[in-house]
Amino acid sequence: MNRTGMEEPRDSGASDQEAPAILGIGTALPPYKLEQKEAAGRLAESFGSQSDTGRWVRRLFRQCGVETRYTCEPDLLPMAAESRYLGDPAAMRAGAPTTAERMAVYKRESVPLALQAARGAMDCSYTEPEALTHLITVSCTGQWLPGLETELVKLLGLRTDIRRIPLTFVGCAAGLKAIGLAGHLMAGHPGSRILIVCVELCTLHLQPSGDRDALYGASFFGDGAAACVIGHASGIAASADRGIFQLGDCRTVLFPDSQDEMTWDVGGHGFDLYLSTQIPKLLGRFVPSEVSGLLGDRGRPDFWAIHPGGRGIVDVIQEMLALTDDQVDASRAVLRNYGNMSSATILFVLELISQKLQAEGDGATSEGMAVAFGPGLTAELVRMTYVPPVPGRTLEERKVAVYAPF
Repeated sequence: MNRTGMEEPRDSGASDQEAPAILGIGTALPPYKLEQKEAAGRLAESFGSQSDTGRWVRRLFRQCGVETRYTCEPDLLPMAAESRYLGDPAAMRAGAPTTAERMAVYKRESVPLALQAARGAMDCSYTEPEALTHLITVSCTGQWLPGLETELVKLLGLRTDIRRIPLTFVGCAAGLKAIGLAGHLMAGHPGSRILIVCVELCTLHLQPSGDRDALYGASFFGDGAAACVIGHASGIAASADRGIFQLGDCRTVLFPDSQDEMTWDVGGHGFDLYLSTQIPKLLGRFVPSEVSGLLGDRGRPDFWAIHPGGRGIVDVIQEMLALTDDQVDASRAVLRNYGNMSSATILFVLELISQKLQAEGDGATSEGMAVAFGPGLTAELVRMTYVPPVPGRTLEERKVAVYAPF
């Protein structure tokens, strides 16, 4: 039964015990915290506080829905005029870090963040390294070879024959795409247990610029990592001390005539981002029908995990789907506290939703929907069911249930 007391049909004839599920989530943040008011003031000063650009920067940073975010780069903390990443473009462009320099920072800083998130997800799901059969790594903010997945195999002590699947340069929707892919993999390989690791260092691509498109992206992106373990629900819900998200139907859609609305190109001084102001409007036009198509004649979900790609995106999705403030609170909270961390963000939202549902503690399942967006324009949609924990087992009893062969 769900919270409305109505029985929901199961996907593809699969029972609850057979359904793939998110068994545990782990998140990680870099050590340097950016206060939005301070960042806006430093950047505005570099253009002249009373100049048109300076005033516009203060207004933009104030209205974008972000209060704090995190960065791996301490060079972003001083006054903008002293930073190689920001400041007056005429004076600073020649000294801005090259793409090669930024990739060196990415290679150094991404591994420990990814490792922390992965260990958190494995601990949360009581998953031992040798139990993992697949590793999906996700990032669009940096790359090298041999890549992140090879480092994680070594540092986590994973099997050397683990199936490694890197999703690179896919964008903000890639975290949810990886979750959908894991569900498909488990349909063909029922005994699998899959680790997904997303790490994004978005702030490495901030650039000295007076261009408003570039400054718009600088106002709300942050750094972070998130991971989850996907496995069968069998034995988990009745033994774990926290809830799980069973995965249902998923859908990927590419919206027509929108390929130029969001672009991400490799430039000489980092990756060059363009975000059209039409993105919220386009998502508002296309997303509701896709949600309706995925739901079919089933009832409206209780919870919504919306990728907070920006305040305007959350606003328009809430309006077009007639969602309550409570149903978008997790998305707004993640945006407010951490900014948009690209592919990792959706797992931060799901973790917050899980904590909230568990705190309510009424023992009921909840039907939900996760939605994320990326270049293309593309949308990823996954139906989910939150299954609450059943208390009363000891830690050893929980581990036995989770490690039992399927």
